[in-house]
Amino acid sequence: MLLNRMSLRSTAAVGAATLVAGATFAVSAFADDGPDPEVAASAVVPESEEPATDTEPEGDDDFFAASEPLTEDELQARRTQAQEQRETAQGNRVLSTSATGSAIQEEEEEEEEEEEVPPEYSGDPKGIALQMVTDNGWGADQFHGCLEPLWEKESNWNPYAENPSSGAYGIPQSLPGSKMATHGDDWRTNPATQIAWGIDYIKGRYGTPCAAWAHSQSVGWY
Repeated sequence: MLLNRMSLRSTAAVGAATLVAGATFAVSAFADDGPDPEVAASAVVPESEEPATDTEPEGDDDFFAASEPLTEDELQARRTQAQEQRETAQGNRVLSTSATGSAIQEEEEEEEEEEEVPPEYSGDPKGIALQMVTDNGWGADQFHGCLEPLWEKESNWNPYAENPSSGAYGIPQSLPGSKMATHGDDWRTNPATQIAWGIDYIKGRYGTPCAAWAHSQSVGWY
């Protein structure tokens, strides 16, 4: 540390000596030519520059004032405000999701209500068959003139009728009887289940009860 200080002082002394020597040389040079030594000295030593005009724009004080650090209370207030905004945004998302779910549930309930409920048939087997015939868009003549005599011939409209040789069962004489399980588990005892299966069979194979009756009269079976 001491050596550094000595080095700095030596450097400063050398610089000062150089400046004095230069000034002396300049004064002597002017003295040889006759000019005033004071003028020469003023030519060597530059006039001190005036301090630069303050050009900082107005408002800097306001800028630095605005950049002052916030107090602990102000920081806490901003944290609280940010937390409240987050909770509000989350609450809005929950409400939106809940509303969407409620709308979907309402639509599903409406669809369930709009689903067609199959009609329930009960009573006399012939009455059930007549109703099913008309429900399929056929006229009553398809029942009275064709389906009624067809199943009279097959089973005498007995839901428990069973052919001992072939195993055909029920009012329409389904072969085997278990085919009627497609229309209900109670196919062995429920006339409505048997009739529904028989009408669908006739509709799919012959088109109408009268066509099925015509075939039965021709070959003895349908």
